[in-house]
Amino acid sequence: MAVLSVSTPTVGLSETFTRLRNQGKVAFIPYITAGDPDLSTTAEALKILDACGSDIIELGVPYSDPLADGPVIQAAATRALARGTNFNAILSMLKEVL
Repeated sequence: MAVLSVSTPTVGLSETFTRLRNQGKVAFIPYITAGDPDLSTTAEALKILDACGSDIIELGVPYSDPLADGPVIQAAATRALARGTNFNAILSMLKEVL
C-alpha cells in the first residue's frame, strides 16, 4: 500500500468545522474526480481550488464499480479509468501538488 506523507501544515476536519462554526460560516467543500480529464488537469484544479479558499477539497478516487455514485461521478470515474488513472498515479500527483 502506498503512503502519502504531507509536509505542508494541515488542519483536521473537526478543527476546520469548529473554526467555521465559531465564525458563523459554512464550509466550501468542492469535489473532483482524480484523473478526469487527466491527472495534470486534476493537479491544476486542486491548486486553483485551494487558492480560491476551499476549506476542504474532496478528491474522488475512481474505481471500477461506482454504483453508489450518481451518473455524473460514475461517468467521470469511467473516463479517468479509461485513461489509466490508478491509486499510485494519484498519490504521485498529490506529492507534486502538496
